[in-house]
Amino acid sequence: MLSWGVGLSVNAQTKTITIYSGRGQKLIEPLLAQAKKDLNLDIQVRYGDTAELAIALLEEGKNSRADLFFAQDAGALGTLEKQKRTLPISSNLLNKVDSRFRSPQGQWIGISGRARVINYNTKLVNKNQLPTSILQLTQPQWRGKVAWAPTNGSFQSFVTAMRVLEGNPKTLQWLRAMKANGVKDYRNNSTIVEALGRGEVQLGLVNHYYLPNLKKTNPNLPVAAHYTNKDSGSMINIAGVAIMNSTKQKPEVEKFIGYLLKPSSQTYFAKETNEYPLVKGIPGPANQLPLNKLNPPNVNLTNLNDLPGTLELLQQAGVL
Repeated sequence: MLSWGVGLSVNAQTKTITIYSGRGQKLIEPLLAQAKKDLNLDIQVRYGDTAELAIALLEEGKNSRADLFFAQDAGALGTLEKQKRTLPISSNLLNKVDSRFRSPQGQWIGISGRARVINYNTKLVNKNQLPTSILQLTQPQWRGKVAWAPTNGSFQSFVTAMRVLEGNPKTLQWLRAMKANGVKDYRNNSTIVEALGRGEVQLGLVNHYYLPNLKKTNPNLPVAAHYTNKDSGSMINIAGVAIMNSTKQKPEVEKFIGYLLKPSSQTYFAKETNEYPLVKGIPGPANQLPLNKLNPPNVNLTNLNDLPGTLELLQQAGVL
């Protein structure tokens, strides 16, 4: 569902930038309010699902009101880049972030990092039993014990990464084998971690930050994170931004991007959402494996843009 947030206006003389945001209003509104004060900008925001906003931006073309797209994942940014709806970002901004987390053509840049993990119930699974690869979850020992959220955007990005790494035939085979092995469907990542805590399932495929967020209110939750190596199950996706080619005020938009890359803004994401800061030298979220200790696969995140192909494969496998 798409909606306009409350305008963060300053005064009639102040320049206005319009953001289409796939990031939730509750999450980023405090940061945007501070940016408004610090940058003396009027910030208008249209909130919605990342995929829906990307489609809206494609339909609106150069008539769009959007100056900036703030997406929940790299695939949507890659889609807009490939459809030539974005403008190049200045190198002084791009160089603040590792090349793995920005467009090779400089058309989008990651703001925060989100790692895929396997969460597990520590009372039901010993560490030495944990799979070393996401592909092992089809083995009989995990029958009826694994949870996923096939309608969730993060899960679909993970499947897209598997298609890029393994190809469509092997991904389809894995999806069908998971279904045959009794994988259990949940609505989203939070409900998976809650189910793990109750012992309904033993393993769950989620993003890394849901567990620490739930442990803020339930520190004794018997759930821990497990990381595989260099497969789609250990992918690091990003939440990031692209400058739309409908903007007439690129300098102001780049000031805002620079604001998101400031140490204080990067620390905001680490503390408020437990996401990884992507600017070098900024401490990561507390009690999480550091970003440089993770072993993600080598994937050009721009290539995660084929969501329709992933949805088709999920339907072919009978998962959706």
